[in-house]
Amino acid sequence: MNTVFLSWIHLSLLSAAALGLYDVAKKASARDNAVFGALLGCSVWGALAALPWLLIARVHPQWAALHGLAVGELGPRGHVLVLLKAILVTGSWTLTFLALQRIPLTIAAPIRATAPLYTMVGAVLIYGESPSARQWAGIALILVGHAAFSRIGRREGLRFSTSPHLWALLAGTILASASGLWDKALLQKEGLDPAAMQIWFTFDNVALQALLFLVFGRGRKGYPFQWRWTMPATGLLLLAADAAYFHALAQPEAMVMVVSALRRSNVLVAFFVGGIAFREANRRPKAIALSVLVGGLALLL
Repeated sequence: MNTVFLSWIHLSLLSAAALGLYDVAKKASARDNAVFGALLGCSVWGALAALPWLLIARVHPQWAALHGLAVGELGPRGHVLVLLKAILVTGSWTLTFLALQRIPLTIAAPIRATAPLYTMVGAVLIYGESPSARQWAGIALILVGHAAFSRIGRREGLRFSTSPHLWALLAGTILASASGLWDKALLQKEGLDPAAMQIWFTFDNVALQALLFLVFGRGRKGYPFQWRWTMPATGLLLLAADAAYFHALAQPEAMVMVVSALRRSNVLVAFFVGGIAFREANRRPKAIALSVLVGGLALLL
């Protein structure tokens, strides 16, 4: 992927657009479906798309470098660090897929969009990034928007006190934030190659999800596994979103809390496209709450 002419801001916005469509495809893949089978089915397609990229870069390195497809080496330490990232992401995806079976996308997407709040806290505590007064106001607005979605969710029978799926979604969101903080360490401090990191992370994810499927998926009571055309779309969209994201965060001036906030503007795509596609209820009050949350994200920038 040739990204030399794109700033980390533009790459973050490209990642957000692909991630919004990914959320819609993921919801369609997980709905009334076997979680571990659907999760593995989506990820395999991303790995299948990444494999030719790696082979071309190894067989024809000069051609790959000329066309922005070069893939560096990770080394043993790099592979271990990327595996740790894959563990975080696999945990996040598993919890999110479990939640998406029962939670409307117009509720789930905004909750996922609060990830920059947790990322900002980590960025301040771990990396010493310094939010301005305006960004603290953005955090306050995000909390207000989150509270509004909680009230709307109660109308649809969703309460944190009684819904394990909401807790699973929140835990998945926090793990995703932890993964984002880890990404900054890998790309800026460890200096890992973004393309190599993405490709091997994709392969590690498939291996971990295959293990989960073998242990928990087969013979599990519940929804039977159903193949859906949105599964390859999910894998390919995530590959595109991550390619833009990793190259954005690899730029030395990139701030992880801003990249995270920009990336989570994917909620706009997921909310409106998903809300219409799945004909979910209470879209108008959710749109008002969403505008508050997006206002908070804007202030974070």
